Amino acid sequence: MAIDSALSGRPLRGLVVAAPRSGSGKTLFTLGLLAALARRGHTVQAFKAGPDFIDPGHHAAITGRPSHNLDGWILGRNASRAIFSSAVRQEIDGRTPDFVLVEGVMGLFDGASGREETGSTAELAKWLGLPVLLTMDVRSMARTAAALAYGLAAFDPDLPMAGVALNRVSSANHRILLEEAFEGLDKPRLLGCLINDPELEVPARHLGLVTAHDRPLDEEFTTRLADWVESSLDLDALLESLPSLSTFLDDAEAADEEGETVSVESEQSSGDADESSNNLDITPTGGAVRIAVARDAAFCFYYEENLRLLARSGAEIVFFSPLTDAALPDGAAGLYLGGGYPELHAETLSHNVRLREMIRKRAAKGMPVYAECGGYMYLMRSLTDTEGRRQLMAGVFPWASRMDTRRRGLGYREVTTTEDTILGPAGTVVRGHEFHYSHVAEAPDETTLLDAGVQPVYLVTDRKGEPVSVTGYRAGDVLASYVHLHFGSNPQAAEAFVTKCRIHWNENNAR
Repeated sequence: MAIDSALSGRPLRGLVVAAPRSGSGKTLFTLGLLAALARRGHTVQAFKAGPDFIDPGHHAAITGRPSHNLDGWILGRNASRAIFSSAVRQEIDGRTPDFVLVEGVMGLFDGASGREETGSTAELAKWLGLPVLLTMDVRSMARTAAALAYGLAAFDPDLPMAGVALNRVSSANHRILLEEAFEGLDKPRLLGCLINDPELEVPARHLGLVTAHDRPLDEEFTTRLADWVESSLDLDALLESLPSLSTFLDDAEAADEEGETVSVESEQSSGDADESSNNLDITPTGGAVRIAVARDAAFCFYYEENLRLLARSGAEIVFFSPLTDAALPDGAAGLYLGGGYPELHAETLSHNVRLREMIRKRAAKGMPVYAECGGYMYLMRSLTDTEGRRQLMAGVFPWASRMDTRRRGLGYREVTTTEDTILGPAGTVVRGHEFHYSHVAEAPDETTLLDAGVQPVYLVTDRKGEPVSVTGYRAGDVLASYVHLHFGSNPQAAEAFVTKCRIHWNENNAR
């Protein structure tokens, strides 16, 4: 059955926005394109290639729909396609999308390897059947821009190109030179030159752009973004040239019915993808169980698919704020503390003594708690910022975190559990990403771990299969680490967590 668009008679179409490198203005251009499409009445479903949490928040603020991460290395082909297919079929406020926009990651062909396309924007575009719209930073460049664009378009003949939009054009004369340079090229087609506007910038800090929680994109800013794109880009020509995605979705639906695309590719440390029995169509066993999820300016880094898989496993997700709420939500059987910026709100978190004590006591009594990165920092004894200011945290783990001015961890990670945890039995494999500036001030030794009843339970490798020093710790049914895990790489991890929460609730609330 072909997918009808939210707007009558308009088929679902889409594209991937890519660039030659990071720092090309890809995110700002994507936000402008989203704003322009939304203003034209399109219902847009956005995605982000790669593990970044911040860009999807800005996507969602403009589109009114959750933006999902897709990643070739973390998820593999089948899981990426399944997440994509599910999101574009989702009805929100009575509407399904009529346009899909995927923001790429790094350079178009950059990924987990220099030899092939694994994890790249180009690989993802081919998996999803979407043409690529290049955006290029052409500061201090004229005819060379055409040469670079031509090389990118010719590098992979199997990659469809929608065209190129030149960004950070300095003047009208600069635009004329660029248009002349592209006049004889058969590909990629030049769709527009965007004059540089220094006021159209989203501020950044140590982990990337400022989040949508800290600086929501107001109506004036999004209107200006939409004007910037529409005044410079031949949007009508672009939209008319895009193919319908109905065939792709029909094929995906047929494969789902045959049980082909619901399996996730469990890619081994070598980078090769193998099929596994992991299934996205989880049938919950037992009734719904309430899981509290911290979501505010301090804890805002979550993969939307993680929350979706928890819900599909039988969780009732209830959001709360460790910054403002004095207690966990009523009836919470488990707790999920995601990453974010606890270091920017450490004093407020510390002053919320009642909640910190409640979490520590609930954890000691066996409530399942899953925490990653910023959430892990919150569960430590204290957090010290770069100015030396120390604030007390929840104290589940008897060691402290300290912020640094340099990056302390970055890269793809594959986790294999060495003991049974709330995410499944020993040997459970889940993939994710690590990115943080804090570190454990004094790494716990064997005596500290033994005295605290804490076990290291993660064997972690990078994208090449090489061991890395980061680990995960289990204290009863608390599991925490600096690694952000994507449950789409192993949906059974989400199911196991929900099951643990259900067991805990039933054992402690049986009549």
